[in-house]
Amino acid sequence: MLEEFEHASILVLGSGTSVGVPMIGCNCKVCTSSDPRDKRLRPSVLLKLGGKRVLIDTTPDFRCQALRYGIERLDAVLYTHSHADHILGLDDVRPFNFLQKSDIPMYASADTLEVIERTFEYVFDKAPSQSSRPRLTPYVFDADPICVAGTSMLPIRAFHGEGLVYGFRFGDCAYLTDHSAIPPESMEKLEGLDVLFLDALRHNPHPTHSTVEESLRTVEKLRPKRAFFTHISHDLSHAQLEARLPAHVRLAYDGLEIPIGMADRI
Repeated sequence: MLEEFEHASILVLGSGTSVGVPMIGCNCKVCTSSDPRDKRLRPSVLLKLGGKRVLIDTTPDFRCQALRYGIERLDAVLYTHSHADHILGLDDVRPFNFLQKSDIPMYASADTLEVIERTFEYVFDKAPSQSSRPRLTPYVFDADPICVAGTSMLPIRAFHGEGLVYGFRFGDCAYLTDHSAIPPESMEKLEGLDVLFLDALRHNPHPTHSTVEESLRTVEKLRPKRAFFTHISHDLSHAQLEARLPAHVRLAYDGLEIPIGMADRI
């Protein structure tokens, strides 16, 4: 059943590509831009669903993101996939364990969880430790809806080159990043949306990411009321590109907070 949240929004913590913008050592016009919307941390969003806070991906910039946007609690963490720019901030959930005095649920596909457990072996080691470490309770998802912090989340499969990545639909909103193609069965699950996030790395083709033009075609097919492009490289100037986009399609930027009205409650 769909119920309206009294206070619900999607906060963009990072809208950049894997190396962020500005890129180390680059002096291009976007990397040296004075427009704050051209300063892009690694891609992540925080779902504010009533009093609950659900994080999608723990980027290497997560500590900075949490401090910058005043994140004071985490009720769950979801993972889209296991690439470094989406998981390497996992250790920075420790302060939330201290504050909340509890484990934090984390949700990932079986393949993603395997990589996370291998990368952060010390976190999941059952042996006693004198050092603190994140306290997480892992849950594996596949294609079926999952209940996350009292909200129904539908995993949406997409292709990331030859790999598999997951987006999430919650009510009439959906967040997808790092995709090169969305299969037909997933497109069907993305119909009737108010808000849709899509990968839009750059204009030139890329083997593992959607381009601006490809994502515009996806928007045309799905017809969400509002679309936001993310995972943006230094090839794209925020002001210049957004001026050419349709009115209902915007570029995401760090700190953008999008009010949403509906999500599935359980």
